[in-house]
Amino acid sequence: MDFTLVGVVGVAALLILLVLGVPLAINFLLVAFVGIATLLTPFSATSLLGDTMYTAIASPTFTVLPLFVLMGALAAASGFAELAYKGLHRVTARIPGSLAVATAFGSAAFSTVCGSSLATASVFGRIAYPEMRRYQYDKRFALGSIACAGSFAAMIPPSGMFILFSIFTGVPVGQLFIAGIVPGVLTAVVYAISIVWRAKRNPALAPMLEEEHRIMLRDRVRGILDLWQILLLGGVVIGGLYGGLFTATEAGAVGALGAIILGVATGPLRSLDKLRGALRESAGITTTLFFIIVAALFFSRFLGLTRIPFEITSFMTSWDVPSWMVLGLILVIWFLMGMVVVPAAAFALTLPIVFPIVVELGYEPIWFCIIAMKMCEIAGVTPPVGLNAFALAGAAGKEVKISEVFAGVWPFVACDLIILALLLAFPAISLWLPQSMM
Repeated sequence: MDFTLVGVVGVAALLILLVLGVPLAINFLLVAFVGIATLLTPFSATSLLGDTMYTAIASPTFTVLPLFVLMGALAAASGFAELAYKGLHRVTARIPGSLAVATAFGSAAFSTVCGSSLATASVFGRIAYPEMRRYQYDKRFALGSIACAGSFAAMIPPSGMFILFSIFTGVPVGQLFIAGIVPGVLTAVVYAISIVWRAKRNPALAPMLEEEHRIMLRDRVRGILDLWQILLLGGVVIGGLYGGLFTATEAGAVGALGAIILGVATGPLRSLDKLRGALRESAGITTTLFFIIVAALFFSRFLGLTRIPFEITSFMTSWDVPSWMVLGLILVIWFLMGMVVVPAAAFALTLPIVFPIVVELGYEPIWFCIIAMKMCEIAGVTPPVGLNAFALAGAAGKEVKISEVFAGVWPFVACDLIILALLLAFPAISLWLPQSMM
């Protein structure tokens, strides 16, 4: 039987099942098992599945994922996001669109202790959206700013998507974390500039209440001091990684320990219910992610048997076209896939194929990961499957329709496209920090 033909049929079946709504991990396992059983034997498929289940998560390196997930859950339960948002609002008071600017920088700050863009969007949907509506902000403007700011966690360390990228490609996760800092901060700055510019042009988008004019210098100083927990915890984790004091796994352990100590010391985690809730949430997220990782790696082994990645790599690298055209084609494919499947699925399906192509063409793997993360951010808020948009709509309340969220994101997507162009044109934006670390 032709191995490549079986691989093509398997990929087609995978896409069909995704469209039909079959859960991602089950989809990967089912297609890969049937494909390997067809190419070899059912016993071989069972044996390879058992081997994958062990090797996919037995490495101590993979403990970085549950540790950072635990850190994020503890930080959310400790109320770090609320403190960051309220503090930054005091700092940005009297700036046009101050609440939206506070959301942009607050999301960036919270992302340093929470690696989940979905969690960030949900938390700020509960915190920032009611406050913006109280200030009579335009509904779409408010929803768009929160949804897109929530996507920062895909770029700013410790990002869960960086960890998945590292698992699928072998690129050191610590270097990926450091590489995401400058692009993440740049995104926050460009968003803030866009918000201020739009609010100045159309004050009805973001009215300024009288209470903002009563905020004095001492209130701004107090707002900065409210950030001490995030600055301390994020500074220790990211600074330790950059300075070589910690490996990524050790940084995750230090971050999780620091989050629980700060949460207990300041009060929120003294409640056993909150602590149990954070532990339960982190266990559920970790289980789901590991299930997806095992299934995706099993599917990657099936693709390896079919030689599809090798054949596509040989074909695309033999094209007599500039390498940037091949890279552009990959990005277009990712953009289209991101509109119909979740980013984790797009990575799991495509990285075994496209990553060898990118490396063969001579592109820097770390830079390519940053580009992939920016595409992931855009995919997280664009229809029809923008998970951040759906998470925000669910967290903000029944009055919010998903169509209103999607209608508000496009000015911020335009900002993301500008940043993407800068990252493509100037790779040093992504590379100078990890290169200085090495």
